[in-house]
Amino acid sequence: MSWLSTDRLPRPHDTERRDVAWTRWNETASRPDDPAQVALLDALFGNSPYLTETAIQNPTFMTDLWRRGPDAVRADLAAELAAVQSGARDGNLPAAVATALRRLKRQVALAVAVADIAEAWSLEQVTGALTAFASGCLDALTDSILLQLARDGQLGIGKDPAAAALTVLGMGKLGAGELNYSSDIDLILLYDRDAAALAGNDQLSRHFVRAARMLVQLMSETSADGYIFRTDLRLRPDPGSTPLAMSVQAAELYYESVGQNWERAAMIKAHPVAGNRAVGAAFLSDLTPYIWRKHLDFAAIHDIHSIKRQINAHRGDSAVKVLGHNVKLGRGGIREIEFFAQTQQLIFGGRNPALRHRATCETLRALATAGHVAPSAADELIEAYGFLRKVEHRLQMVDDRQTHSLPSDEAGVAAIATFLGYPDSQSFQKDLLDRLHCVEGHYARLFEEAPSLAGPGGNLVFTGTDDDPGTLATLQTLGFRDPSAAAGIVRRWHHGRYRSTATARARELLTELMPGLLKALGSTAAPDQALLNFDLFLGNLPAGIQLFSLFKANPALLELVAAIMGSAPGLAAHLARRTILLDSVLSPAFYLPLPPAEEMQADLTRQLAAVEHEQDILDLARRWANDRRFQVGVQQLEAIVRPAQAGLAYSDIAAATISAVCDRVEWLFAEAHGGFRGQRLAVLGMGKLGSREMSATSDLDLIFVYDIPPDMEASDGRQSLAPIQYYTRLSAKIVTALTAHTNEGALYEVDMRLRPSGRAGPLANSLEGFESYHAQSAWTWEHMALTRARVIHGPAGLVERLADIVKSTLCRPRDALALVRDVADMRDRIVRHAPPKSPWDFKHLPGGLFDIDFVAQYLALRHAAERPDLLAPHPAEMLRRAADAGFIDRADAERLRAARTLLSDVQSLLRLTLNGDEAAFDEASAPEGQRRLIAFTEGADDLAELRARISAETAAARAIYRRIVEQPARDAGWQARTDDRRSDG
Repeated sequence: MSWLSTDRLPRPHDTERRDVAWTRWNETASRPDDPAQVALLDALFGNSPYLTETAIQNPTFMTDLWRRGPDAVRADLAAELAAVQSGARDGNLPAAVATALRRLKRQVALAVAVADIAEAWSLEQVTGALTAFASGCLDALTDSILLQLARDGQLGIGKDPAAAALTVLGMGKLGAGELNYSSDIDLILLYDRDAAALAGNDQLSRHFVRAARMLVQLMSETSADGYIFRTDLRLRPDPGSTPLAMSVQAAELYYESVGQNWERAAMIKAHPVAGNRAVGAAFLSDLTPYIWRKHLDFAAIHDIHSIKRQINAHRGDSAVKVLGHNVKLGRGGIREIEFFAQTQQLIFGGRNPALRHRATCETLRALATAGHVAPSAADELIEAYGFLRKVEHRLQMVDDRQTHSLPSDEAGVAAIATFLGYPDSQSFQKDLLDRLHCVEGHYARLFEEAPSLAGPGGNLVFTGTDDDPGTLATLQTLGFRDPSAAAGIVRRWHHGRYRSTATARARELLTELMPGLLKALGSTAAPDQALLNFDLFLGNLPAGIQLFSLFKANPALLELVAAIMGSAPGLAAHLARRTILLDSVLSPAFYLPLPPAEEMQADLTRQLAAVEHEQDILDLARRWANDRRFQVGVQQLEAIVRPAQAGLAYSDIAAATISAVCDRVEWLFAEAHGGFRGQRLAVLGMGKLGSREMSATSDLDLIFVYDIPPDMEASDGRQSLAPIQYYTRLSAKIVTALTAHTNEGALYEVDMRLRPSGRAGPLANSLEGFESYHAQSAWTWEHMALTRARVIHGPAGLVERLADIVKSTLCRPRDALALVRDVADMRDRIVRHAPPKSPWDFKHLPGGLFDIDFVAQYLALRHAAERPDLLAPHPAEMLRRAADAGFIDRADAERLRAARTLLSDVQSLLRLTLNGDEAAFDEASAPEGQRRLIAFTEGADDLAELRARISAETAAARAIYRRIVEQPARDAGWQARTDDRRSDG
């Protein structure tokens, strides 16, 4: 009994629980006579429910354990494990092997706990016994599973599992031989696809993935007999995109091309623990140059130092303390000691093989011998490591839980102190704090020169495979609504899957940029979408080092790109597709106003003339137009131009694109079908194109008009066509050229419903037919729309005649009462068929753009016969001219113009930030960044203030509309089909 001493055993903390356990023990076994044996059971019964249950269920084993001692019992357990392994190689089924191992695990757990509690074994013996048992379990199950696959005809290995060339690498504490009491185990499963027994098997990956899945399941699942070990495969290369088992060849390629420094640190502890160990040893030998680099530049050392900073991601605490402190991950904890050793191994181990140890304490001693660590520091860290591992084991022995945190209450801490053999809680707390402070001090001094990776308000760390709580909290603070998804995206960048992040230098630069990048993305209108857009952008970059260096040297450029990614999805999509645009963004000329439409048309025409294939024409037109729309969008986003100025630029780009594309398409069409003695087609721009108020997402309202000589009944080409056929087909080709989606993206949507007879009319109209229709058949609303018409393209003579027809149509004398009734009725129809979709649906809101524009168009149509100078494509200009002429009170006109400017500006900004209809804006769910951007652009403190201003302006505009249009219409006998409440929203 010399191995067991009452002096070394802890007293029972919970005496009531101890007494209940003794009652149960006495029902199945006799009470021992030896005081030391009684004290041992007292220690188990009064401190650990798990060990109590295990001992009571195995009284014979427990009795044998205290009589013979843990060393003898360990030898017996090793023999039993060897028998299970032998049975596995003889063909025992995997399920039967797992059952035997589960039963054996409870005895091993009890024996190790007793040896640890009684201080019969050192820390190395405790962790070594646990590691050896885990390795034996893996060996037995791996062999059994491989032989099962052979019996199923999936592997041609006969009865030799080693022929499968599958190796099981133990990582972390398993690989280092340092398993803790309730540890899970991290594995990497690799197979040599060139092994002779695997030749000709084209389903290797599928078969070995099945083996890996069976291994994890059988090791981890819990039954009535308990479990073996919780098993994790997430330390394998790029676990998000690789199979559970992979070939050594693929793994080597990964590590040597895109392996990260934290993975190098992880591979220090890698060790073959099961399967074909020779395959694992050869793999690790081949990987030596990757793990142990002889020469490290500053950037690599900087990145290794980041491993230290990345521990913060896993800390459960921000300060040294006792209550609730995580002795593994918290400040001054086990992980800091391990990282203290590993980071220096990475830096110095390439030149000194004597530092290449897997075990932590052994490494610290080697570092001290080599002069990299003061011997006193190594001794203190080794002593603290042993103390903290002992605390960790007691925490886990209580309930066999994979926990590392002390209880968060004094009573719980007192129980652990008793279990550790302390006479009182305060003595334990003092010893614990001394060790934690000691470790923290050494750790901080080692890395005091290392730059921080902390982000605004917390840690920003993305190593490993798990989400870090601290980093998730930081991301949430930055504005990301789904921080876990955000962390996953950033981790993906570090795996080098993109060309831009394929090199170590690119990833190191990206790591340095990360705090600034995420802060910038987080401050945009939609941070989560911004990150997704930036991810797409990175995926399309041909390389990363140059751009990341540029971002580092130009923080303003990084902030601009972030703003684009998060605040303007349309711009983000184009930049992701055309990353070369960043070069132009750096030029001061990028922020200057665009040239006039005529100059831009000439530029595009010249470029289109150099290409002949239709697809090339479409692609070039899209690149040209979208690049310039991108330029305007960035200027608008940066508040260099107001929305109205942006509207002019967007409209000029559209006009230039239409003209240049029409010219080129007409030329190609004429090659086959000839023409009618020169160009005879004009394009009339309507809506916002006509009034030069386009936004980032505006479509094109177009009308095609042609005029041919009266003596030509068909075109003069080899495939001649009648005029109506010719211009219908030509117009269709132009529309296709403007709307087709190509690899360069979209150009414009085209709406032709404003042409004579709408959808029922021909795609193109003759000039005579257009004039006749508007003289005899057009509805009032069509003339209202015609007030915003502008001829965009065509030969000079036709342009002039078409403009004259539009003007003469609008200047026709009209019945004032019939006109006001028609205008009011049209507005009422819109209310009935297209009510406002939201408070931000500015076209349809009562007092919104329709009401304001209808007032302007009504006044123009009513008075243009006597005052043609009222006419202007822009409704706000028509209102100003109407006020000058005395047809509307100037205060009313200015109020309508102000309301229209406000609504148009916000609409333009919403369309830029939504890349779609402003009516879809959901104020309640909109990201704070977008809300702030919309409000600040209009000079409001917040969105509520802006909404109140919009409400006041639209209420005033609605009152003016009623006074000028609706009430006179009612007086003229018109009756609304909607009641007042509905029409006012």
